[in-house]
Amino acid sequence: MTHLPKLRVGIIGAGIMGRGHAEVLTAHPDVELTAVSRSPLGEAAVYSDYRDLIASGTVDAVSITTPDHLHADMMVAAARAGLHILVEKPFTTTVADADRAVAAIREAGVIAMCLFNHRWVPAYAQAKQQMELVGEPVVGYARKDDTIYVPTEMIRWADQTSCAWFLSSHDIDLLSWLYDDRVVEVFATARHGKLRGMGIETPDAMQIQARFSRGAVATFESAWIYPNTFPTMVDSYVTVVGEDGVIQLDRQKENIQVATAKGYAYPRNMLQRVVHGVPAGAYRDAIHHFVDCARTGTEPLISVESSRDVTAVLAAAHESARTGLPVRLA
Repeated sequence: MTHLPKLRVGIIGAGIMGRGHAEVLTAHPDVELTAVSRSPLGEAAVYSDYRDLIASGTVDAVSITTPDHLHADMMVAAARAGLHILVEKPFTTTVADADRAVAAIREAGVIAMCLFNHRWVPAYAQAKQQMELVGEPVVGYARKDDTIYVPTEMIRWADQTSCAWFLSSHDIDLLSWLYDDRVVEVFATARHGKLRGMGIETPDAMQIQARFSRGAVATFESAWIYPNTFPTMVDSYVTVVGEDGVIQLDRQKENIQVATAKGYAYPRNMLQRVVHGVPAGAYRDAIHHFVDCARTGTEPLISVESSRDVTAVLAAAHESARTGLPVRLA
């Protein structure tokens, strides 16, 4: 059997997600983390500019973990250099950026994947397998709400994105996958107030009504002003109603509860956890899938075209929220 060389990976962006990617990648037996941009991570070489990292000749692939609005230029540059690309969600924050990234990726023939890691949550993957039992999708609902810690403390660029870009991107990808369909029209509303009053120009909450090409509908709710006393940082729930049944997915409680003098919590473990010193969970599994695809030249489960469609839905939703009118997708 032919032995494949290790995949040399550079990480562009060394914040929370960059450190998460580094933890998973350094533990992978077939990966060598060789370069990072700006901030040191392990023993990898540090480059002050992502362009220098891409041109260094020390990487076969890049992992892009920068703020949402910076992804496109980095993907285009990496693709033109012949590098494989793993990018955090959302793919981009404009359709024009998404289209030029897809074009560059397909022209270069590199492997690329947006890290919509929810497809690797066991219950969600099982739901995909069970969709035939509930029949043709009719209506769905996906809620993903964060505590106010996220836009005020966890990320410093909340005014460059929104709760919908940050949260509903996951759910739009997930329901589109479960439905095996594409959104063709949206109507959305946004509420400003609390965060604006704190000097952060971004909506407190958004709700998106989406119609799919075969007639099914779905509601995508996102907010990030839950009080920090809420027992989980994220409140996540999904339901899909079909002609013959219903699937419900409640991810708030993840099989462990902890009570201390400081409060009551449900520690998260489905996406990211460490088991006996080894990274595990859907986040790790999704990154490993990309590594396998990049090493073998196999197309990932998540196509860049489907990730472009998520961007198109969210761009239309923000336009609808601005105008108060429904928006059809091209």
